[in-house]
Amino acid sequence: MTASSGTDRDSSQDARTADFVVVANRLPVDKEVRPDGSVHWKRSPGGLVTALEPILQSHTGAWVGWSGVPNSDDNPDIEGIDIHAVPLSTEEINEYYEGFSNATLWPLYHDVIVKPEYHREWWNAYVEINRRFAQAASKAAAHGAIVWVQDYQLQLVPKMLRMLRPDLRIGFFLHIPFPPVELFMQMPWRTEIVEGLLGADLIGFHLPGGAQNFLYLARRLAGHAVSKGTIGVRSKFGLVQVGFRTVRVGAFPISIDSESLNSLAKSKAIRARAAEIRAELGNPKTMLLGVDRLDYTKGIDVRLKALSELLDEKRVDASETAMVQLATPSRERVDSYIAMRAGIEQLVGNINGRFGQVGHPIIQYLHRPVPREDLIAFFVAADVMLVTPLRDGMNLVAKEYVACRSDLGGALVLSEFTGAAAELRSAYQANPYDLDGVKDAIMAAVDQDPAEGRRRMRALRRQVLAHDVERWAHSFLSTLAESQPTIPSVDRTLAPAALDENEPTEG
Repeated sequence: MTASSGTDRDSSQDARTADFVVVANRLPVDKEVRPDGSVHWKRSPGGLVTALEPILQSHTGAWVGWSGVPNSDDNPDIEGIDIHAVPLSTEEINEYYEGFSNATLWPLYHDVIVKPEYHREWWNAYVEINRRFAQAASKAAAHGAIVWVQDYQLQLVPKMLRMLRPDLRIGFFLHIPFPPVELFMQMPWRTEIVEGLLGADLIGFHLPGGAQNFLYLARRLAGHAVSKGTIGVRSKFGLVQVGFRTVRVGAFPISIDSESLNSLAKSKAIRARAAEIRAELGNPKTMLLGVDRLDYTKGIDVRLKALSELLDEKRVDASETAMVQLATPSRERVDSYIAMRAGIEQLVGNINGRFGQVGHPIIQYLHRPVPREDLIAFFVAADVMLVTPLRDGMNLVAKEYVACRSDLGGALVLSEFTGAAAELRSAYQANPYDLDGVKDAIMAAVDQDPAEGRRRMRALRRQVLAHDVERWAHSFLSTLAESQPTIPSVDRTLAPAALDENEPTEG
C-alpha cells in the first residue's frame, strides 16, 4: 500500500463505487503533519491491513474509517484503494470512542474487570456515529458489493446499512471477546446491539463459545428462531432466521502474517540485534519477555507478582535472570489507565529495588512504542514469553513470538483466557487468577528440557504457520459469499420463551 504525501483526492470527482468495502473505526493510514506543514500519510501497522490489502487491490476496493485526528475529513490518495474518511469532532471522540466504545463496551466484553459505565449521552453519540459510518459505506459500495464491518465500535452499522442498501452482502467480525450472557444482559441497550449485528449476513467471533452466546441472545432478546447444535471453528455455523433472511453465526480465529515474521526473524540483522539485546542485559541465563498494550486486561501485574514471589522464594536466581516488559501507551487520559500504569511502575520499582544490583535491574520496563524490527529481535532473544491476560479475544503477540522462533528455541507461557489458548495447546498454559499456577508455568518453561522445548515449539509453529491471517480472511469472505442457507422446519410463530432450552456457554 502506497500512501501519497501530496494533496488529497477530490471525492466529488471520483464517481466509481467499490465492489469490496471495509468499514473499520480507523483508516488503514495515519496522518502525519510535518514541521513544514506538509501532510504525509503513513500506512498503519496491523494484521487487518496486511490481510485485506491484496483483496482490496484485486477488486475495486474502498475503506471507510476515521483518520484518528479530530475534525479531519481528508481522503488521501492510496494506490488501489478509495478512502472514505468519517470526520469526528473532539466531543464525538470523547463520547463515542473514549466513552461508549472504551468505557462501556470494552470492560463489559472483557468480563467486567473494570466496571462499565452506562451513560445515555454516550449511547446517543454511538448511534449517531454508527449511522454516519453506515451512510459512508452506502455511498462507497457498488450494487451487490461485499461490505465487511469490523469490531465493537460499529455494532449498529450492519442493520443501518441493511436498511439503506438491502442489495449488499454484509459481514461483521468482532475482534474482542463476546461476553457471557449474564454480563451482556447488564447493558441497557442490549437488544439494540443484538439487532444491529443481525443486519449482517455473516457474524464472526474468535471462538465458538462467543458465537453460541450470541445465538442465545438472538432468541432471548430479539425473538428469532435459531438453529440447534454446536458451532465449530470455520465450520458448523449457527443460523438465525431474521424475516426472510438467514444470518450465519460462526467462529473464525484471527491470526498473523506468520510467513513474513518467520522470514524476517531469520535475517542476519535481526539475529545480530537479538544477540545485542542479550548482551545489553548482561547475557542472562534466562531472559523473560512481556509485550503488551498498557491495558488492564493484559495481566501485566500478574506476571510481575509471579516473578517477585519466585525471586523471593529463590526458585529464580536474580543474578541469572532478566525480564523485559514492553508496554505500549494506551488511553493515557482515562483514570483507570492512569492508576494501572502507576501500579505497574510501582511493582517494577519494588522488584528492582529488592532484587536488582547496580547496573543490573531485574526488569527493564519500556513505556513507549518499539520499532517493528526491534520487536522481532526481542522475540528471537527471549527464552520465555509471558502472555498472561485476564481476558483477551485472541492475543496475536503469542502467535508472533511463535512465528519468530524458527530455531525451535524459547517457551510460551499463555493465559487460558486468551482466544489463542484454544489453538496453542503446546504452550505452558495457566489460569492468571491462580498466582501459584502462573508461577509453576513460568518455572516449567524456564526449566524445560531442550528436547521437550523443541517438540512444543514445533507443534506451536505448525499451527501458526498453517493458519495465517490470509487464511482467516479467505475463510470468512468465502463463507460470506456463499448462498444463504435455511433453517429446516422453522416455526416463525415460536415465542422466544419457548426457545430457551439451549443454555449458553462461556464466551
